[in-house]
Amino acid sequence: MGIYLSTPKTEKFSENGENDRLKFGMSSMQGWRATMEDAHAALPDLDNRTSFFGVYDGHGGKVVAKFCAKYLHTQVLKSEAYLAGDLGASVQKAFFRMDEMMRGQRGWRELAILGDKINKFTGMLEGLIWSPKGGDMHDQVDDWGFEEGPHSDFSGPTSGSTACVAIIRDKQLIVANAGDSRCVLSRKGQAYNLSRDHKPELEIERDRILKAGGFIHAGRVNGSLNLARAIGDMEFKQNKYLSAEKQIVTANPDINIVDLCDDDEFIVLACDGIWDCMSSQQVVDFVREHINVENSLSAVCERVLDRCLAPSTAGGEGCDNMTMILVKFKKSATDVNTASASSPAEGEQSSQTTSLEAE
Repeated sequence: MGIYLSTPKTEKFSENGENDRLKFGMSSMQGWRATMEDAHAALPDLDNRTSFFGVYDGHGGKVVAKFCAKYLHTQVLKSEAYLAGDLGASVQKAFFRMDEMMRGQRGWRELAILGDKINKFTGMLEGLIWSPKGGDMHDQVDDWGFEEGPHSDFSGPTSGSTACVAIIRDKQLIVANAGDSRCVLSRKGQAYNLSRDHKPELEIERDRILKAGGFIHAGRVNGSLNLARAIGDMEFKQNKYLSAEKQIVTANPDINIVDLCDDDEFIVLACDGIWDCMSSQQVVDFVREHINVENSLSAVCERVLDRCLAPSTAGGEGCDNMTMILVKFKKSATDVNTASASSPAEGEQSSQTTSLEAE
């Protein structure tokens, strides 16, 4: 649901990048929506061995998505688990850390800055999308201590955001997801969902919602939110007797760990504005059809966005904000000796995930 424009905004924000392990392209478009609430992070060099990509689909406002795009990857880096090599645990902690950081005076102040029509520090218009570059992560202040102020008891934003993150290190791919943005792997042209859409009607989500004192009406949590997991949405996280994992809505991500092989061609991370219009396999087929004829990966993403854009707002589908990141593996990044693997294997996981199945 949302307010629609009389004509869609089809201008696109696109970028490309690469290193010796992979190439990426991304594109985002506001479309028919009155505001742009998607954000993303594309960091091919999180460190000298690791790449980080994330899509964040905001609801009720853009500030939580922009906050995640600015800070989530920095918290992955700062985790002791990251330094110990446990990327799954580090990204899971970073998801929860977003909710913690958005509370109190410091959280209120940062959200206010990100939500201003004109950012007081950068002068950028609010419609522009936060896209951190490789150098930005080293400029962030480590200390996120308590601040005195009129909003020191701020419990956090009522708006929220999905988060779907892919971390690539050596021959391993770690996907963390909360919400209905999605990561899909193409292996020899077959689409494999590496994340699960967290809808309230799923049994594991329904059980947690009801046990936490919530309810589901018309497919929505408490008749309001059509997601069962998200960052932000603090009104659903107020039970002081429950852990963060057991709240009505939780930021707890599913973690999926896949060993990459030479048959792995690319991954797609995208918000539900794409998946509402095309299946995972349709997106993989579309990308494979265009990836060798376009002059950049972002151009392939732009074609997908145009393909999904609805001609009118009558049907609803194709009217959402759209963001897509396409990451193509260079063959040197994978082990040719594992090319005989027939489907992605699941590794150690920090939280529950569903079994991987081809679409």
